[in-house]
Amino acid sequence: MGYVRGLKCRECGRQYPVEPIYVCEFCFGPLEVIYDYDKIKRAISKKKIEKRDENLWRYKELLPIDGPPQAGLYSGFTPLVKADNLAKALGVKEIYVKDDTVAHPTFSFKDRVVAVALTKAREFGFDTVACASTGNLAHSVSAQGAKAGFRRFIFIPATLEQSKIVSSLIFRPYLIAVDGNYDEVNRLCSEIANRYRWAFVNINIRPYYAEGSKTIGFEIVEQLGWRAPDNVVVPCASGSLLTKIWKALKEMKELGMIKTMNTKVFAAQALGCNPIVTAIKNDTDVIKPVKPQTIAKSLAIGNPADGYYAYKAVKESGGFGEEVTDDEIVEGMKLLAETEGIFAETAGGVTVATAKRLIEQGYIGKNDLTVLCITGNGLKTKEALDERMESPIFIKPNIESFEDTLKEMRIL
Repeated sequence: MGYVRGLKCRECGRQYPVEPIYVCEFCFGPLEVIYDYDKIKRAISKKKIEKRDENLWRYKELLPIDGPPQAGLYSGFTPLVKADNLAKALGVKEIYVKDDTVAHPTFSFKDRVVAVALTKAREFGFDTVACASTGNLAHSVSAQGAKAGFRRFIFIPATLEQSKIVSSLIFRPYLIAVDGNYDEVNRLCSEIANRYRWAFVNINIRPYYAEGSKTIGFEIVEQLGWRAPDNVVVPCASGSLLTKIWKALKEMKELGMIKTMNTKVFAAQALGCNPIVTAIKNDTDVIKPVKPQTIAKSLAIGNPADGYYAYKAVKESGGFGEEVTDDEIVEGMKLLAETEGIFAETAGGVTVATAKRLIEQGYIGKNDLTVLCITGNGLKTKEALDERMESPIFIKPNIESFEDTLKEMRIL
């Protein structure tokens, strides 16, 4: 069974075999993958990893598959951009942007988790894959599922941005628009998953699916020259991405890939959907569900499945959390674009704006090495910028009109 020992309940610790299950039958806690780290340590090294193809499967021993990858051969190892212009604008010495807006089939980090989920679904013998999604996951399951030859059922809130709907429909899945928010969509999908033998990537395949997010943490460490950053700022929807980046950093330390790991993990959320940050600020592990009202629809999960574990990871690391308004989200998108030439979706605006607040409040030091996780491309959420951008400068088709405009602008 490769390097996976099985599944383990995150609450009571009861262990289970490698099967398409996700909830403990005794305490109803969520299950997660456990590995044989001694065996992994004997199998990999920095040199072995560095010689492999530049995709997420270069860390295959730390991912829950038994055979060869069935998807995601063109996903992962996205750029880690040294963002000097952004650092200067924010008044700090060193910022890196982990840029998952590029180098993925559907231009978001979801291609990482879906690659693992589809590979596992094939190993389990499923012929149909499905998901509940706020957009990015829908694109990835639709696209990668088509490539891998699966039948695909995609469930989304009916209010999703039109550009995200089109970006799924092009791959010809069965796209089901549900009259409700994401949490209602997810509840419906849980019922469907119990009735049909389908691989719901973020339900019955979730323990394996979620492990794909670790590759962001692995890549950050490798791309920094096998060292851990001082801080990582992570956008939070379900909270899973933050918990898995934290897990990846701890695995790098356990395997001896890095000598020290003193990284602080920071949670970034929109003010209109901030249950994880609220728990962090109130120093309570009770996650109170909220009704999402934010332009950052990819983060609009009011009852986050991994919220409690994200809270625990932040506290364990010594980090913090912060929420930002819709106006701050747009300004964060603009700031990243005009300083580093990276067009991020609204979740990226949340990350940048949150980092700005954390720096101003002193949670992130001026001389720290900080990594910002930018998880999706801005072309996915152009609607959020409607009526929030400046208009073009209109001129007549002659040089006189152009130069008159320059004078008005006081450029000449």
